[in-house]
Parts: sequence; C-alpha cells; structure tokens
Amino acid sequence: MSNKITTLLFDLDGTLIDTNELIISSFLHTLEQYYPGQYKREDVLPFNGPSLIETFSKINAEKAEEMIEVYQVHNHAHHDAIVTEFPGVYETIQVLKESGFKLAIVTTKRPGVVEMGLRLTKLKPFFDTVITFADVTNTKPDPEPVQKALDALGSRPEEAIMVGDNYHDILAGKNARTKTAGVAWALKGKDHLQTFEPDYMLESIEDMLQIVGVEKG
Repeated sequence: MSNKITTLLFDLDGTLIDTNELIISSFLHTLEQYYPGQYKREDVLPFNGPSLIETFSKINAEKAEEMIEVYQVHNHAHHDAIVTEFPGVYETIQVLKESGFKLAIVTTKRPGVVEMGLRLTKLKPFFDTVITFADVTNTKPDPEPVQKALDALGSRPEEAIMVGDNYHDILAGKNARTKTAGVAWALKGKDHLQTFEPDYMLESIEDMLQIVGVEKG
C-alpha cells in the first residue's frame, strides 16, 4: 500500500451498531399515522441511509419537520431495547484504538441519537471525533462530513478509509478522496453496495484488522 493508513472513519447505524429494526419500525410507525396502510416494510428500506429531512421532505415537504418529530419520539423510546452492536465490533474497535489508529464516527444522524447509540454500546471512548448531521451544511454523499472528520483528526485523505453500509458512505469517501470500505452485512445487501465500487468489502468487522496490518490479539 503506497500510503500507510492511519485513520478510520466509520458510519454508525448499520455499520457498527445494528439499528436496522429500530429505523424500520420508526418509519413504519410514523408513516402509518400519516398514510394508513400505504407503507410496508420493503417500502421503507430505501429510507435507511439518507438524512431524515431528505427522506421526509420527498414524502411530504410541508409536514417533514412534524413527521421527523413523530419518528424521533418513537425512535428514542424504543432505542435501548432494540439496538446492539454487530458481532465483533467492540473488540475490533478496541484493538484498532490500542494499535494507535485515529478513529472517527461520520453519520447523518442527529447528535442525541448518536450519543445514545455510542453510550449504549460503550463505543464512545474509542472515537477521537464524532461528526453528525448538526456539524455540517451538506450531509453524505457530499465530502464535507468526511473532510471535517479528517481536519479534526489532522489526517490526509490518502491515509484514511471511510467505512459504511450505504452508498452515501462510499460516495462521500470517494468524493473526499479517501479509500472506502463497504460492509457485507448492509441491510440493502453486499451486491448492492459492490455496485458503488468500494476499495474493500468487509465480510466481518475483523477484516479491517487485516486491511490495516494489525495482528489479532
């Protein structure tokens, strides 16, 4: 590898922590109130990834903020009962941190729910910076969130990998000129993610250790 990787940027939901069922149930709960009987599980899968304002504005621009509030109340109320980290995440992130890598979260989620997820899974101490929806003008796939994380860490794009479960993550990394890694456990499927040509595809989170040359303890 021509440039040594020093920096790893991770999406949070669907990449490190399994919020998929919480997100799906929150969308279905919200849409059932506004459009009874019109949305099924498969209909809301594409909404996992973009920011809430982007998704709800496309459905109903006038009521988007109101719908976000309904979504968030449901999401927060059920968060701790449903959310877990994916297998091997805690141990792998701990090893990467102890091996001296600079680690950041780059997410389109709002700060409150990001804080809840990191606290619940005990991942928070491992991350040097967290970039959320509130920290940027333009969310992924715009390069701004990735660039902001790199700036905060004092890292260059060529020494970083952006890791995520959605095309927004892969394109944000490419737009910011980092390496990119998709995750095979993405809700929309590995094959879908491969079409955006990430540099790496993780079959499990432990694959990251091999990519960056860290021996498993």
